[in-house]
Parts: sequence; C-alpha cells; structure tokens
Amino acid sequence: MRRMERDLSTSQIIILGFMALILLGSLLLMLPVSTRDGRGANFSDALFTATSAVCVTGLVVRDTATYWSGFGQGVLLLLIQIGGMGVVTAAMTMVALTGRRVSLKQRTAIQESLSAHSISGIVRLAGTIICGAVIIELTGAAVMAPVFCRRYGLKEGIWYGLFHAVSAFCNAGFDLMGREEAFSSLTSFASQPVINLTVMALIVVGGIGFLTWEDVRTHGVHLRRFSMQSKVILSVTGLLIALPAVYFFFGEFAAYPMRQRVWSSLFQAVTPRTAGFNTTDQAALSSTGQALTIALMLTGGSPGSTAGGMKTTTLAALAATAWAVFRRREHTSLFDRRLEEGAVRTAATVLVMYLTLFLLGGAVISRAEALPLGACLFETASAIGTVGLSLGITPTLGQLSRGILIFLMFFGRAGGLTLIFAALAGRKREALLPAEKLTIG
Repeated sequence: MRRMERDLSTSQIIILGFMALILLGSLLLMLPVSTRDGRGANFSDALFTATSAVCVTGLVVRDTATYWSGFGQGVLLLLIQIGGMGVVTAAMTMVALTGRRVSLKQRTAIQESLSAHSISGIVRLAGTIICGAVIIELTGAAVMAPVFCRRYGLKEGIWYGLFHAVSAFCNAGFDLMGREEAFSSLTSFASQPVINLTVMALIVVGGIGFLTWEDVRTHGVHLRRFSMQSKVILSVTGLLIALPAVYFFFGEFAAYPMRQRVWSSLFQAVTPRTAGFNTTDQAALSSTGQALTIALMLTGGSPGSTAGGMKTTTLAALAATAWAVFRRREHTSLFDRRLEEGAVRTAATVLVMYLTLFLLGGAVISRAEALPLGACLFETASAIGTVGLSLGITPTLGQLSRGILIFLMFFGRAGGLTLIFAALAGRKREALLPAEKLTIG
C-alpha cells in the first residue's frame, strides 16, 4: 500500500478516492435493505445515485424519500458528508486521529483537496474544518427540526432536520420531501422563513470555502486583514446573490404574494451555486430565468469548499483580466494585488473545459433523447456544476445520457484540472520555442 501511494500523484490519489467511494456506495445501495421494496436498486440506478451523492450534486433518478429505505437514506447521507468534505481530507484526518503518522504525500493530498496555499499545519486545519462542519450541521439541524417535527412527528422531524442540514451544508440538494409529492424538493416550504433562512445560510457557509473560514476565525470582521482570495470570494458571492435576486424579484416572481416573492427570489439566487434545492418549479421559469440559472450553476461556489462549478475565483480572474485589457494594463490585479500569470491561464483553461463539456454533453443528450436542447443544457449545467436542479427530464433519460451526466458530475466535483493532471502525471521539460505574434479579436 505504501509503495502504491508513493507511485501515485496527489491528483491520482484524489481521483481514486472519489472512485472507490462511489463504487462502495453503489454496492451498498444495491443491497435489498437499501430500498423500501426490499429488492435493492439495479446497478444503473445505484451508480447514478451514489455518484450524485459523493459529488454532492442532487440529480436523482429515484425519489429519495419514497424509494430508499432508512438504511439507504443513511448511506446517502454518509456519502454526501464524505464527498462534501473531500474524500482525501476526511480519510487523512481519520488517520491522524488514530495516532498514525501522516506522510508528506498524504499531507500534499490534503492540501490539494482543500485548495490550500501551504502544506504547513494542513492536518490541523483539516481537523478544525471537520469539527467546524459538524458543529454547523448540528446547529442547522437543531434549528430546522422543530419545523419538521410539527409536520412529521418527533422521530422523523429530527431525522429530516439532520438530513437536510447535512445536504444543505455540503451543497448536495438531496431532500426527503417526496412524501409530499415526488421530486418536489422544498416547494411546500416556499414561504417558511426558518427553513428558507437556515438552508440558504448553510449553502452559503458551505460554499465560500474552508480557507475563508480560517480568515474569519483569525481576523473576525476586520475585512482589510483578509487574504486577497477571501476578499474576492466574499465580494463575488455577495454580487452573485444580490443581483440575480433583484432580477427574480422583479422579473420571474412578480405575480407571487409579497412574502413568497421575497423568499423565492433570494432562494433562487442562492441555490444554483451549487445546492440544488428548489422552492419553485424550475420548468416554470422563463427562458431568460433558466439561462441565468444555468450561468449561476456553471459558476458554482468557491475553491476548497463543499461546492462545485468553475468557482467564483475563476469568474473574478477572467473579469479582472478583461478589465485590464480594456484599460490597456499589462497586469491583472484584484484588491491592489497582482494576479500571477499562471492563475489567469488556469482560469481560462477551466472556462474552456467547462463550456466545452457543458455544450457537448447537452447536444449529445438532446440528439440521443430527442429532447429540446435548452432542457438538456439545463441538466448538463446542473451536473457539471454539481447543483442538482432539474427540469424533470433526468429520471427519463437512457443509459447513454445517464453516463454523460455521471461523468459530468464526477468532473465537476473532482475538478477538471485534477482529472487532467491525474491522467497526464509528470511534468516534462519543454524547449523555449521562438515567439511570434498572433492577432486576437
């Protein structure tokens, strides 16, 4: 085992960790005890559901509440928790807690899993993150449980509070509301302030990134002392909540009663990045509303968080680069700090990868299933952004289309660059080639 670990790159360790957890989850979901009918899920349903849970997406082919038994739901919750915290982070922290020495390779894997800048103190940071996550999830569960208890009784109310708190914090989007109506998500709580506020808070806290937590813990409300990355994350996150909320309030939900209008607008702005709960019917949105939701899903959360997508920092780097070009400046800067050229190149690469797979996947599914391209693009954006919002077509898709969504979910959670680096391990020396100008634009 030690020799195999030495031969693997950190990217390969992360990828294999996700794959092993998905396979284990699939096998557990195929057990007769995992489904309410006592037959167990077939491999296709189990693989899709396990991938969605580990990749904290929320796209489902079977309603979680009515198809999976209590044991099956428990398996899903465990997969969501480990997938949200990062397979490598969770595993290595458990190793550290047992007293075993964490090797340099393992520390590097944790660093890459958390998107941390330094390996110094990384095991302590991982342990702090996991303890903090448990405290936040239990707090969210305690806040929501009374609301659920009044509707479903004490035992189920507590379970519902815990399940939805973990699912929201991990940006997973799995819900147990199918007993109200299949695949209904939180639509029956559209005007309930406790559920709306708690779920939104958990989504945002889980999605801003663990390194931003560390800045908040260290510096409190002294924003000037925050790192440039934390400032970027908080600024972009705020803008991507406020501006879409204004559009949804005046555009999509103008006919709603005022209370529901306010809550629905805020929730619809928060959930596409990248939680997957919904309090309104996504199919009822206008084409403009769906396009805006797709853009938010592709953007996703922040690095080193429970969220997927291209990340807020990618969007910020690209926008800042465009602004620098408009101003004819040589360097890209944010908050009076110059961005490294490698960061800009990486941001452009991530954008190209996400857009290519999003468009190609949607086109193939549209062709294979004879469905409108717009609806298929909504599903592929949801998958690659690890969101889970759906126009309702995912349960009807064939095996080819399911396979595409499985790959996109895995790509979105593991990280496109991590997959590429895992496949192309090693760095070759390159000769410095002659330069020649290329006209752009």
